[in-house]
Amino acid sequence: MMDDNIQRGQHWLTEFLNLASLPSTHITADLKAADSSEAALVEGDSIWLTIDDQALTAEQVDALLGPNGSRLDAIQYLANTILNLGRSADLQSAYTVELAGYRFRRQAELKALAEEAITQVRETGGEFEMENLSSAERRQVHTFLKDFDDLETYSRGKEPDRRLVVKQTSTLLEEE
Repeated sequence: MMDDNIQRGQHWLTEFLNLASLPSTHITADLKAADSSEAALVEGDSIWLTIDDQALTAEQVDALLGPNGSRLDAIQYLANTILNLGRSADLQSAYTVELAGYRFRRQAELKALAEEAITQVRETGGEFEMENLSSAERRQVHTFLKDFDDLETYSRGKEPDRRLVVKQTSTLLEEE
């Protein structure tokens, strides 16, 4: 079944790029586990659909990425929604769309930001607020920080000004 989902994802993204009048672009599709280096902040397994950017101009890559990866996020959202629409939970898959190493670079940035939050919260006992994260990025940071028993995360505010907050767990503060 996973092979079928991989092929469906690859076919869908190829067709999407063709409809966007982009040159014939090769899509690599493979399954990456959450513990692989590329998927370190992704919860569960994900089918990575990687767009080969060799046939694209720098302007086309920038257009597909959008400001702060917003267009790539939108393409990924469409892939996940369309490819899983009407399918039972056991037949659904998570899809991650990658272009020009953006996801890998951004995940490294998110991990560094999360580590900065950990350090600051532990040193000061105060909150650390992360701005300008997409909902997917907030979810990735929540996932990364869930294994730290002394910290908790939650989102505050409303889109487009929603922020992720990191703070020490209440139980630890009460014990001190």
